[in-house]
Amino acid sequence: METNTEDKKPTITPLINRELSWLAFNYRVLQEAKDRTVPLLERIKFMAIFSSNLDEYFKVRVATLKRLIKLKKKTRDKLSEDPADTFEQVMQEVKRQQEEFGEVFRGGILADLRQQNIHLLTENDLNKGQQKWVQTYFAEHIQPHILPLLLDDTETHFFLKDQTVYLGVQLFDPKEKDLKPERFSMLEIPTKKHGGRFVKLPTVDEQRYVMFLDDVIRCCLPALYPNYSRFEAHAVKVSRDAELDIEEEVSGSLMAKIQKSLKKRETGYPARLLYDPVTPRPMLEAIMAHTGISEDELVEGSKYHNFRDFFGFPDFDLPDLKYSPQPTLVHPLLEKEGSLIEAMKKQDYLVHYPYQSFDYVLRLFEEAANDPKVTAMSATLYRVAEDSAIAKSLVKAAKSGKLVTVVVELKARFDEESNIFWAGKLQKAGANVILGLPDLKVHTKLGLITRNEEGQLVNYAYLSTGNYNEDTSKIYADHALFTSNQTITQDVEQVFNFFIDRQLDKKFKKLLMAPINMRDRFVDLINREIKNASKGKPASMILKMNALQDERMIKKLYAASQAGVKIELLVRGICCLVPGVEGLSENIRVRSIVDRYLEHARVYIFHNDGKEEYFVASADWMTRNLSRRVEVAFPILQKDLVEQLRTIIDLQLADDTKARDIDNSYVEQVSPTHIRSQYATYEYLRKLIPEGMEPTRKSK
Repeated sequence: METNTEDKKPTITPLINRELSWLAFNYRVLQEAKDRTVPLLERIKFMAIFSSNLDEYFKVRVATLKRLIKLKKKTRDKLSEDPADTFEQVMQEVKRQQEEFGEVFRGGILADLRQQNIHLLTENDLNKGQQKWVQTYFAEHIQPHILPLLLDDTETHFFLKDQTVYLGVQLFDPKEKDLKPERFSMLEIPTKKHGGRFVKLPTVDEQRYVMFLDDVIRCCLPALYPNYSRFEAHAVKVSRDAELDIEEEVSGSLMAKIQKSLKKRETGYPARLLYDPVTPRPMLEAIMAHTGISEDELVEGSKYHNFRDFFGFPDFDLPDLKYSPQPTLVHPLLEKEGSLIEAMKKQDYLVHYPYQSFDYVLRLFEEAANDPKVTAMSATLYRVAEDSAIAKSLVKAAKSGKLVTVVVELKARFDEESNIFWAGKLQKAGANVILGLPDLKVHTKLGLITRNEEGQLVNYAYLSTGNYNEDTSKIYADHALFTSNQTITQDVEQVFNFFIDRQLDKKFKKLLMAPINMRDRFVDLINREIKNASKGKPASMILKMNALQDERMIKKLYAASQAGVKIELLVRGICCLVPGVEGLSENIRVRSIVDRYLEHARVYIFHNDGKEEYFVASADWMTRNLSRRVEVAFPILQKDLVEQLRTIIDLQLADDTKARDIDNSYVEQVSPTHIRSQYATYEYLRKLIPEGMEPTRKSK
C-alpha cells in the first residue's frame, strides 16, 4: 500500500509491492522449468533465465533496497514503504523460490535427464576409466587456468569478482589425526577461459555423461595441493551492486562517468554472497575475514551457483529435447520488393519479430547507406549487437559523406560496453554522435532516412518496440513499423531535433513522446473512455506492456474501472495494480504470458466509441518510462495493419496454455480450447504468405 500525497487529504491506493511483483514474475519463469510439456533442454534454459534474472535483481533492486535502508531515519520516513520491511519480505520469498528451484533441479531436471540417458556426474560418481579421463582432461585444459590462493595471515584481502564462482577449499594435513583443517584456500572456477561451465565425457553405449567444471576440479584437487591428504570444497559467489546512480547527473563527461561506473561494477559493495549451506562455519568466517563481506550479505544457495551457465549446457545433438524449429517467416509484401525505400512510398508495413525476419531493417539501413540520393540518416541505439550490421551501415553512410546522427544510450544497463564501442566507431567515421542525455535515458527505438527526390527532401521512418539488435530479435516478440507517412515522419524528425536542442516545447500531431506529452495523452485517452462509459456507451481498453508500476496511471485505471470501463491488461512482468477488487477494479483483468519468446511489445488500444485507436510503443507504464526517459508511442493507421495487430492481441487474450491470470496469486489457467498465442501467431502470419512464395529463409 502506498500513500498518495497529491490530494489535500491523503488517500490510500491499493498496490502490489513492486519488488514482490517482480519476484512473482520470475516465479512464472520457474513454472516453465517445472512444466514437463516444455522440452527438457528448454526447461534447463528456463532454469538459466530464472537464475540470470535473480542475479540482476540482486545486483540492482536488492542493492538499491540496501542503500535505502542505510538512509537516515528522517529520509526513510518520507518513503512510501519501509525498505527494511520490503527487504525482509523479499528475502523470505527468494528463499522460498530458491528452495523450489533446488527441488525442480534435483527432483525434476536431473531425473528427466537420466531418462534420456544423460547423466550429470559428480566427482563421486566416476568409475576408474572416467576418473583417468577427467584427470587427463584437467591437466591439459583446466589446471593451466587455475591459481589457488591460501587464506592465511599474510593475505590481507582477497577480492571476489562479481558473478564469478569460487571454490573455498579446506586443506587437511596428512600428519594430523584430528579433523581440524590446517589451512583454507580459494580458487576461481575458470568458466570463461575454459569455454563453458560443463565438461562432456566420452559417450559409452549411448549413455551420455557431463560434469560441472566445479566437480572436475573437486576430483583433481590433489593435483593442485600435493602436500595435503584430504579436502573439502564448497562454492561461493558474490553479486555486487550494479546500480549506476547517474540518472540525475547533469554535468561532466557522461562517457567518462559510464566508464568509471563500469569499473566500479566489479568493485561495488556486495549485494549478496551465495554459499553452499553445508559449508563449515570456520570456512565462511575465513572467507568473510579475507574479503570484507559481512554476515548481512550471506545468502544460502546450493552446491552449485551461477545457474545462468546452463545456457551453455550441452545439447548432445538431440533435437527432440528442444523446441521444434520455427523458421523465420518472410514478410508477404516486403519480400517481393527490391527496394525497401520504394516499397515504403506505396504504404506502411508492420513486421512482427521474431516470427518474421529482422533482415528487412538490416536491408533498409544498408540500402540507405548505399543510396546516393539519401542525404541523412538518424537512429537511436539502445542495446546494440556486438557485431551490429546496422551500426556498420551507419558507419558506412558517415564515411560516404551522409549526415549521420546517432543517439547512443550509454545508460543501457549491462550493454554499456558494446554501446561505447560503437559510439567510438561512429565518431571516428564522422557521425554526429549524441551520447544520450544526462538527465533522461533514451529508450525509444527510432530510425529516420532523408532522401533528395527531385529537389524535395522526403523522410522515411522506422519505429519499433524492440532494439536494433540482430541477436535479441530472434527471441524478443516485438512490432516494427516501416512508414513514409508524412505526419509521422515529421514527428520523428521532431524527436531527433529534441536530442539536438533539448527543448521541451516540441509539438506532435501523431506521436506520443515522453517526457513531453505521452503521460498526458494517455490520461486523455483514458478519460475519453470514462466519459463514454458515463454516457452509457461501450467503453474499453486493451493495454499490453512489460510493467505497470506508475501510481498515477494505476489510479486512473481504477477510476476507469469504477466508471464501468472494461480493461484487459497483458503485463509480462511487474504489475502493481490489484485487479478484481469490488468497487475499485472489478472491471480489470490482468494476464501474463511467459513462453518460448520474451513478450516485449507494448500495445495500447482504446475503444473510442467504436472508432478504435491503436498505439504501439517503446514505453511501459512505469514512472521512469513516462517521466524520466525519452519514449515514443506511434499510431497504427492503416486498416490491414490494424487487423494484423488486433488478431495477434486477441490470440494473446485467448491464450489458455501459457497465460496466467494475475490477482494476488499467480494461477495458471486451464481450459479445453488450448490456444498457445505464440504458436498461433506464427501460424497466422504464415498463412498470410501467398502460395508459391517461399515462406522462410535464413536470416543474415
